[in-house]
Amino acid sequence: MSQPQSERPNLWRRIPLWQKILAGLLLGALAGAVMGEQARMFKPLGDLFISAIKMLIVPLVFSTLVIGIAGMRDPQKMGRIGLRTIALYLLTTAFAMAIGLGASILLQPGVGLDLSFDQGAVDAKQAPSLVSVLTGLVPNNPIDALANGNILQIIVFAIGLGISLTLIGDRGEPVVRVFEGFAEAMYKLTEIVMAFAPFGVFGLIANVSGQYGLEVLLPLAKMIGVAYLASILHVLIVYSGLISLLGRLNPLRFLRGIVNALVVAYSSASSSGTLPVSLRCAQKNLGISEGVSSFVLPVGATINMDGTAIYQGVVAIFIAQLLGVDLSMTDYGMIIVTGTLASIGTAGVPGAGLIMLSIVMSQVGLPLEAIGVVAGVDRILDMARTSVNVAGDLMVTTLVGKSEGELDRTVYDGDNVV
Repeated sequence: MSQPQSERPNLWRRIPLWQKILAGLLLGALAGAVMGEQARMFKPLGDLFISAIKMLIVPLVFSTLVIGIAGMRDPQKMGRIGLRTIALYLLTTAFAMAIGLGASILLQPGVGLDLSFDQGAVDAKQAPSLVSVLTGLVPNNPIDALANGNILQIIVFAIGLGISLTLIGDRGEPVVRVFEGFAEAMYKLTEIVMAFAPFGVFGLIANVSGQYGLEVLLPLAKMIGVAYLASILHVLIVYSGLISLLGRLNPLRFLRGIVNALVVAYSSASSSGTLPVSLRCAQKNLGISEGVSSFVLPVGATINMDGTAIYQGVVAIFIAQLLGVDLSMTDYGMIIVTGTLASIGTAGVPGAGLIMLSIVMSQVGLPLEAIGVVAGVDRILDMARTSVNVAGDLMVTTLVGKSEGELDRTVYDGDNVV
């Protein structure tokens, strides 16, 4: 009798984590569909998991970024990585806007619908000026930035500290070793938290699935379907294409290596909240060095808005079709350009998605009040756009790692996925 009992935990450990997380997602969706509002009882499981993930973000990002920058010992390389990262993020954002627009124009999710919206429901949002964005990058108090989780300010402070440790040479080695030990401890804590992921994902999805019944989803089902289709196409065509053409890597290996991050992103609808999982996938599954992944991924979690760009394109055309407004080719071009540039101006700003959508709609003369039509299903849309954002972060990290010789092909091409 004792042998079967001892084999049970071994059997659980032998199942790959991504399969356990995926099972949690499917079971959560089933529980929500069957139990409806009563599935809210599982919400604390999801809340606990999200809190644990958020607990990891600041110490993990800060420690890994400091030792990554200190280990580069080449300011030119760091500048090259930064420019390459931002250029790739802007390129994919423009592609995302175009795919969102194209999907809505072809499939016409807003044609034939008769939906009312609350006049005056949404106020115009203004993007902060470039000067305020740039001055906001430097923290007045780094401790305050760490306490409040301001990722961009944490990145700037960590880069400065990492460069300084490099410049003082051997005198900085004891500090670097402290950060290395701290980072190792954070990696181990991430593994412990991720062991709870299947249960956390179950709680998150059960709550969302139970909250959004058919009566909420059906009127906007076509628009939701178009947004999801555009998101899937962006990942399969743009990301896989860039991985194959620019990186000369197997895109299927890439997609397999990021499954854990995608499932957590979809469940949590938080790019920053998925960051510890993304770092783990980048280093353990894709073979990207700690230095590159700890720099590119936190930047991407803040400024990469591919999923949000798809959302802008789909929703803008959906609302235009709903109101019977004919947009010209010039308007379509303005939506792509405005949305891409707005993603720069709103980087790291709370509520950036709404600000971007307000800017895009104002640019082509659509009423902001119509945003209220899609507000009721925003969480469903947010899950898809967060997944795209996280996939984009990992795609850019992979390309940068490959171009800098910081990608281990034996890990990338290996069969082990953690």
